[in-house]
Amino acid sequence: MQETSGRFLHAASRPPIWLAPGLGLFRNELDRQAQPSLVSEILDAARAAPWFIPRMPRTGRPFSVRMTNCGSLGWVSDREGGYRYQPTHPATGQAWAPIPRLALEIWRSCSAYAHPPEACLVNFYDSRARMGLHQDRDEEDMAAPVVSISLGDSCRFRYGGLRRSDPVKNIDLYSGDVLVLGGAARLVFHGVDKIYRGTSDLLPESGRINLTLRRVTRPTGK
Repeated sequence: MQETSGRFLHAASRPPIWLAPGLGLFRNELDRQAQPSLVSEILDAARAAPWFIPRMPRTGRPFSVRMTNCGSLGWVSDREGGYRYQPTHPATGQAWAPIPRLALEIWRSCSAYAHPPEACLVNFYDSRARMGLHQDRDEEDMAAPVVSISLGDSCRFRYGGLRRSDPVKNIDLYSGDVLVLGGAARLVFHGVDKIYRGTSDLLPESGRINLTLRRVTRPTGK
């Protein structure tokens, strides 16, 4: 794919839907023509840095998603070390693959943040996978937003407030949607509690891939 700006990304002409202050949804930000290209890059990255199953700290309970990472840093979790970022795959010890170019283009178009992401978490959801309500708070630079890209089957996304006990709302996310959690919404509790199996033919074996772009460290001089 030779071109991205203005052809597959629509941020310049299509403002986000504001679900809450700081929580912006860009519908169909990545159109159907571009999605297979990004999926192909992600599957190539997963061959270089194989899917693994993270585990909860202390209990060792496995997540229901499989994951890998792209970028200079990757997020991992296990019983011994807990939640953390590291530059290498936990099983192979090899560096993660680079963040795909189109994912970086989405960050530049949607994040309103001057510095590049360092981590791209890649979560694969089959029809039974879920992600409980949680906050993304393992990063140093909370001024940077979290940018989430949906690919494949639709899902029911849940989001609340800054306390786990706050009321929760639901919205469906579709393949090509981009969600930005920044500003007042940077630390809202959120999760995924349903995958709508068979709603997309994008992935070879159905399911959903979610890319989460994050800046981990504070840029020099901040």
